[in-house]
Amino acid sequence: MLDIKFIRENPELVKKGIKNKNEKDTVDQIIELDEKRRSFIAQVEELKAQRNSASQQIGQIKKSGGDASAQIAEMKRVGDMIADLDKNLSGVEEQLHNLLIWIPNLPNETVPIGKSADDNVEVRQWLPEGFTFENEEKVLDHTELGKKLKILDFERGAKITGSGFPVYMGKGAQLERALINFMLDYHIKDHGYTEVIPPLLVNRESMFGTGQLPKLEEDMYLAEKDDLFTIPTAEVPITNLHRNEILEENQLPINYVGYTACFRREAGSYGKESKGFLRVHQFNKVEMVKLVKPETSYDELESITNDAEDILKALKIPYRILMLCSGDLSFAAAKCYDIETWSPAENKWLEASSCSNFENFQARRANIRYRKTENKKLDFVHTLNGSGLATSRLMVSILENYQTPEGKVIVPEVLQKYTGFKIID
Repeated sequence: MLDIKFIRENPELVKKGIKNKNEKDTVDQIIELDEKRRSFIAQVEELKAQRNSASQQIGQIKKSGGDASAQIAEMKRVGDMIADLDKNLSGVEEQLHNLLIWIPNLPNETVPIGKSADDNVEVRQWLPEGFTFENEEKVLDHTELGKKLKILDFERGAKITGSGFPVYMGKGAQLERALINFMLDYHIKDHGYTEVIPPLLVNRESMFGTGQLPKLEEDMYLAEKDDLFTIPTAEVPITNLHRNEILEENQLPINYVGYTACFRREAGSYGKESKGFLRVHQFNKVEMVKLVKPETSYDELESITNDAEDILKALKIPYRILMLCSGDLSFAAAKCYDIETWSPAENKWLEASSCSNFENFQARRANIRYRKTENKKLDFVHTLNGSGLATSRLMVSILENYQTPEGKVIVPEVLQKYTGFKIID
């Protein structure tokens, strides 16, 4: 959430950022309500000062044996005025809050301006030695291959639940579990993260804290009886570990990693682009979350992106990095890199990770602060998260890039000690 003081002092900058994110501009309404709020506060403070003065006069009059009925009546009138103003103030503050929570985070100045994903900028590619985009042999797509090898069953998943809920079978289940364990171990041992196993259900406060609510409520699964949401990403429960807390400066940076299943309704996703793992409602993901000091957050964004890249280099999966343009940024992100892996069968790049810096946007909503060692002042932390990585799209690239002409799959070397086998046939 943006600071109202910042909006008040930089209205044109905020309007520009909102426009560049293709969001609704309510800045003028916010400033008008803020002026009303401050006017009511000033009036209340003035009346309270009058009431305090009258109270002292009444005490002196009574002490001297005089009649203070007129002053008492006046104090009651002032009290009624304060009550009315407090009621009006409460109404204005509610209106103001309801507008502020819909204002997106502003794009960082280094983010390219654009309207959609077509305006994203490729930063770099990484290709394994000997890799070529040209396929001499026909490559089975992951759905055909999964069915042939009896390792993926999308039909039975649809029977059990509905479309977008995959079933992993036999060596497919073992490969998925191996991939998750490999990524967790790598981030813990090589990158220094602390593992977290969080709840898969969260309350509204948690969803609000990381920016999913109110904007994205329709995309989430809700257990209405308990008013709890299934998590769209481990970012939500892990970031909220420190909601309403004050950390010490020497605790930062905090680096967490956790594996969870993730759930997204994403209503309206249909057709060819939805087949198999290309669009699922339940998927597995290893998530990295950082809480850092403001002055280091953009270095940490590069670091968390590199940490995700290390996984793909170890797996020898072709990938590219995109810097998202302003119009493709999420509601809460100030800057984001997408990591896409190559699918030979689809002949295109598939998003497998997003690494974002939210600056203090989430920390303000979740009230996560830290105390500076030098002057003991409080400030909001900066939060970051990165998929390290989501397995569904990554599984597509593994199955297709490691496919043999005979339709078998060679297990990536770094996963073989986790699977206990080298080939799926």
